[in-house]
Amino acid sequence: MNDPIYATAEGLRLLLLDLAYAGPGAWETDPDAAELMAYAMDKYGALAHKYGLEPTDAATYAFEIMNARATRLAEDPWAVITHAVHLSLVYESRARGLLCSNQQARHSSGFGYHDAERFSERDDELANYHSAFQIEDDLSAIDDPRQESIEDEPTNAYFALDQAIQFFVELGWSRRTARLGLEYIAARLIRTGTRLSAFESLRRDGNGPALLDVDHKSWLAVLRGVLGNQHRDRSHTSEGRGILLRLMSGEGLDELFEDGALAGLIERAAPEYTSASTGRV
Repeated sequence: MNDPIYATAEGLRLLLLDLAYAGPGAWETDPDAAELMAYAMDKYGALAHKYGLEPTDAATYAFEIMNARATRLAEDPWAVITHAVHLSLVYESRARGLLCSNQQARHSSGFGYHDAERFSERDDELANYHSAFQIEDDLSAIDDPRQESIEDEPTNAYFALDQAIQFFVELGWSRRTARLGLEYIAARLIRTGTRLSAFESLRRDGNGPALLDVDHKSWLAVLRGVLGNQHRDRSHTSEGRGILLRLMSGEGLDELFEDGALAGLIERAAPEYTSASTGRV
């Protein structure tokens, strides 16, 4: 039996992007979402049992991290989810032993508290079981991706991405389509490391045009607008820098709108515009 498409990092990213911008209720009604959660229960079931928890607990933690923007933009979403689920199971097991909340268990993980128990439950000497005489894992040494990837997100980059989305919206794009397309491009940019590599990778990508419901010509126009014209003669011009780099460099939306060529490029690439110009219904 073949693995489902979301078993791969890229397949999972596409499904999470689609669910994120499909509107309220997408997780409850989309059959792929139900299959994904069943897949997560199977994937993390053994790990959950290791810590005395149920596969449904692991699936719940997986669902929480799947809804984070940082997961959708990560190089390997499954790696982020697996690490987060593992940590959550560790802390939940610890919280049940300490009779406290998961959050309190996270904050007290480095203090070596032992699980709550009655004195009458043990006949051994204190030294045989008291935490002061035991060597325990220091959970504070484990990095929590939800702390690093979500709470400490690079504010300027995400602010630039939100500004770029607004730029597209004001030029005739629906907000959902604009966000879907720009986050897809941003995710590839993060993985490849350079605008040139991202552009070369995305221009041959058949998923991008399908996601936005545009033809290949419009897709290339979007890439040139967002990542910049990658011809070396244009590298030091506004056209060569692209929307994201210009916004991160301190330019505002007003300056982008003053660039008539750029604004026209993005406006003509909008699915609504191309549908009207080609007579599509």
